Amino acid sequence: MTESVRRGDASPEQRMPEWDGDHARTETVTADVDRDLLGVDPAELGDEDLIREMHSLHRTRLDTLRHATDSALANHLRRTAELETEYLARHPGREVDPSRLRGA
Repeated sequence: MTESVRRGDASPEQRMPEWDGDHARTETVTADVDRDLLGVDPAELGDEDLIREMHSLHRTRLDTLRHATDSALANHLRRTAELETEYLARHPGREVDPSRLRGA
C-alpha cells in the first residue's frame, strides 16, 4: 500500500470537484466550456462507436491516472462513467463469462 493511501489522502475521484464518488456530475461544468471538448453524447453514438470510445479510454487509463493533470483525470473519469453507463443501459442482460466468476 502506498504511503498516501495509508495516510488517508483523498483518491483522485475525491479530489475532483466534478466527481461525487459514484458518477461524474455534469452540472458543475460551466456553460462557457466548449461542449465539443467533452465528447459526443454517448446516447448519440452507434454501438461500434461506443465500443471504440470505451476501448480508447481503457487503453489510456493507466497513463492518465499516473501522469495527467487533475482536470484531465477528472474528464477521463467523467467520460468513462458516461460511456459505461450508456453501454450498460443498452446491454442490461450482457453475457457473463463463467471463467470470471469466483467460486463460492
